[in-house]
Amino acid sequence: MTQDQVIPAITGQGMLPLYYNADETVTIEVLRAIYRAGVKAIEYTNRGDAALSNFKKMVEVRDKEMKGLMLGVGTIKSLDHAKSYVAAGCDFMVSPGFVPEVASYAAKENKFYAPGCMTPSEIIAAENAGIKFIKLFPGNMLGPEFVTSIKDIFPKLLFMPTGGVDTTKENIEGWFKAGVCAVGMGSKLISKKLMEQKDYAAIEQSTRDVFAIINSIKK
Repeated sequence: MTQDQVIPAITGQGMLPLYYNADETVTIEVLRAIYRAGVKAIEYTNRGDAALSNFKKMVEVRDKEMKGLMLGVGTIKSLDHAKSYVAAGCDFMVSPGFVPEVASYAAKENKFYAPGCMTPSEIIAAENAGIKFIKLFPGNMLGPEFVTSIKDIFPKLLFMPTGGVDTTKENIEGWFKAGVCAVGMGSKLISKKLMEQKDYAAIEQSTRDVFAIINSIKK
């Protein structure tokens, strides 16, 4: 998938769900649950020893069952990470910070890459490297006011907060009013408790509920 395909998918759904679970079966069942809820792009977080093997299984299942679903990988902190996941079939990459060598590699491979930034200097460095989409991280430390303050300085960039974004209408609406194009939804949406309980129906419903909130805000 190219940048021009991934960006509309994320902005169209207005959020990017992200999660990690060491158990392959749980990983796949969560994927199925959020896909049933209407998700067309997800981020699987590279945070554990099983992440790469689980991701390969996700790609396999996606190819068989989930037409049109884009699978991204998060917490890409090195060029080696990037190359491993591109080889595994990832559609896009996300980092907690800006990694110049990953940005260069993504550009060469025509892959969407969203670096994490939390200062104007980091955003400028990313923009100068050709980045179009910025992950504001950690979102709970920055807040919607940060977006409001910098939006006019970076009129050509798209912003998505991740980290601490809640599932309430008040929280999500605050971000969109500030000018973000989407919100990254992690543990507040796909919680460890729900994964431990294997309550995939609840994960599916909470995803549907967030979609409903975002659609109402967009209208």
